[in-house]
Parts: sequence; structure tokens; C-alpha cells
Amino acid sequence: MYAVVRTGSKQFRVSKDDVIIVEKLDVESGGDVELEEVLVFDDGKKIILGTPLVPGARVAAKVLDQTRGEKVTVFKKKRRKGYKRSKGHRQQVTVLRVTDIVKGAKKKAKKEKATTDASKTVVQASSVNTASEKKKTTAKKTGTKVSAEAKTTPKKASSPKNSRKKPKESS
Repeated sequence: MYAVVRTGSKQFRVSKDDVIIVEKLDVESGGDVELEEVLVFDDGKKIILGTPLVPGARVAAKVLDQTRGEKVTVFKKKRRKGYKRSKGHRQQVTVLRVTDIVKGAKKKAKKEKATTDASKTVVQASSVNTASEKKKTTAKKTGTKVSAEAKTTPKKASSPKNSRKKPKESS
């Protein structure tokens, strides 16, 4: 049984108890993480290819360590100019151990679903209120008169250097 997982813009072929090094994830060391971007799932009998993802498939993993990767040396040189620059870089990485590969949707509790529906209605109601408030403020802005200060301000003339008139030559 194996799966191909995408994380950090890279793809990994994983099976149970594999240790992989991925780009940094925001999970503490010792914590659990689920990788839900499964591209290919193989249960030993049938291979399922995602279009682009396999629906309901996920990979559970445990974070072993948050560390830094190998050093990458960046060296620049221009020949015969005496120009040399050397820099180094170490990327932040997360070490994961795959604990389980699961094909099937998560079970959601009905209570959670009811609370999310209630929060959606609250959000929709608040968005209607803000829309009506925006209409009121725009009506106020269009209904106001231009101030006297704005009427009396002179406009600056734009004059590029090349557009100056040359004096007439007298003969």
C-alpha cells in the first residue's frame, strides 16, 4: 500500500512507517499532521489516480523534528574582474514519519455541521448590513457639494523641458 502526496510544491511516494523530509510545516515537534493532497492511491488491489486529487484520501503523519536542511553554497564569479561572492543558505525543513494511509472521507459530527450553518447565516446577515451601509456612505459622498477650497485651487501647467518655445531669431 502506498500513496503519492504533494506538499510544499513537491511530490513524495510514501508508504506506512516511511520517514520523509518536507518543507517546513507549522506544526510543533511531536504533533500530528494530515496531508490531504493525495495524487495517487494504491491499496494493493487497485490503483486510483486523482484528477487532480483522489477524493477522500489522506496520509496521517507524525512530526519527528523541525530542523534545517543541508547547506547550499551560492558562488558568483566574473573572470578577470576580481569579482567573487560566496553565500550559503539552509532551508527550514520538517521530518515526518507516515503513520497511516487512509482512503475514505472524514466522519463529521452533525453538531459541528449545525454550528457552521448558523455561523454562515450570521455572516450573510452581517454582509447585507455592510452593503447597505456602503450604499448610504456613497450617497452621502455624491450628494455633497464641492468645497470652495477645491474650486479656487489653480491647476499646475505641465511643461516638459523640450516643449519650451524658442525665441525668434531676428535677421
